[in-house]
Amino acid sequence: MFDEPHGPAHRLVMARVLLADDDLTSRLTLQTVLRAGGYAVDAAASAAEAVGMMDEREYELVLSDLHMETPESGLKVLAHAKMMDYRPATAIVSVSRNDNGGEVGRHILIEPEDVPELLDKIADLISDRAMRRVNREMRLSACAG
Repeated sequence: MFDEPHGPAHRLVMARVLLADDDLTSRLTLQTVLRAGGYAVDAAASAAEAVGMMDEREYELVLSDLHMETPESGLKVLAHAKMMDYRPATAIVSVSRNDNGGEVGRHILIEPEDVPELLDKIADLISDRAMRRVNREMRLSACAG
């Protein structure tokens, strides 16, 4: 029988996603889909909660509802994410609205056949973020050397 590797160096590191959405159904649906896709997911029910979580932990992706407790709260979450030293990838989730700006209704955002496409987009965002980080670190080490 083979010995299995032990210790933190042999653990698979999952990309960590912060999901900010004040709608419980949307938040739980996206959280379930992301976890099933292999991501570690933290969820926030408000902009303030999301900002606090970003200050406590590093995320590869911050996914925020555009309109939470105020129309601009999602933009505040993304603005805070862009100020973080670790520079997470960011993306917006939104609901459909009528011509008068009123909410048409919240629906399940993801149909089962759309799940692979959503996970592909999220993987692309995280991959792009990782490449930017590697390039930035290479430039910094070249300048220092």
